[in-house]
Amino acid sequence: MSNKEPQEPKKRSFSQRQRNMASGYMFISPFYLLFAVFGVFPILYSFYLAFFRWDGLGDMEYVGFNNFNIIFNDPLFWKSLYNTIVIGLMGTAPQLIVALLLAFALNSVLIKYKSVFRLAIFLPYVTSIVAVAIVFSVIFSNQESGLVNAFLGMFGVEPITWTRAEWGTKVAIATMIFWRWVGYNTIIYLAGMQAIPSDLYEAAKIDGASLRQQIWHITIPMLKPFIIFTVFTSTIGALQIFAEPHIFQGRAGRPEGMSIVLYLYRDAFGSNFFGTASATAIVLFFIIIVFSTMNLYFANRIGRSKKVGVK
Repeated sequence: MSNKEPQEPKKRSFSQRQRNMASGYMFISPFYLLFAVFGVFPILYSFYLAFFRWDGLGDMEYVGFNNFNIIFNDPLFWKSLYNTIVIGLMGTAPQLIVALLLAFALNSVLIKYKSVFRLAIFLPYVTSIVAVAIVFSVIFSNQESGLVNAFLGMFGVEPITWTRAEWGTKVAIATMIFWRWVGYNTIIYLAGMQAIPSDLYEAAKIDGASLRQQIWHITIPMLKPFIIFTVFTSTIGALQIFAEPHIFQGRAGRPEGMSIVLYLYRDAFGSNFFGTASATAIVLFFIIIVFSTMNLYFANRIGRSKKVGVK
């Protein structure tokens, strides 16, 4: 008999499952590398740069919270924040309501050629935002012969200087936002409506429910996840508007249409004040977090009933 002890099988350094996981991570690594370089690093560097004075070329000088004091004491910063919120509300709130109604109409059996209408409604979203801003700059021209001014002139309204009027500028920019994004939200709502069983609407019609009651008691409750998503993304997009006021008012950026992103852009690339621009970006970052948290809080309370205690 052999006295040799049986040799244990050699352990593999990596199991098949670990090798599969490693392969998967290798495939998705390019996205995360690009995101780290062009997404995470600029955010972290902005936090760092917000505490320094730097013109982009010379030496950096640590100034602590002085950059934040500068922007908080600048009336134009508060004006840009006010403009951003007002224009965002004017362009977003009506847009979501109209998108919901359009989606309900496109989901109806009474409308023919639905594919054509869906394409036409979604077309503004895929159009270049620069082209949209240029076209609307012509529509809202300050000249008396401008399209909107000519239409208002038919009713005896004096020509409006859209690029310099306080509310005229806001209306023009909000109209651009509305026109560009209403189709996107319509398609999202339409996708959600197509998942709602048609039996619910048929039963509601048999019970004598009106169109308004069908929308309020069937469509909206069933679309709650989609509504939360569109409100969430629309809020973030409204706080980041830049191209519309930048092109509509030109590079100067008048106070009537100055957004907070345009304000930090002017500081960074117009005056080479990268410290104050970074401080503005930090403030905007926390404003977006606050508004997003508020949206999630109120959206989660939709349809939630109060619990009644049982004695």
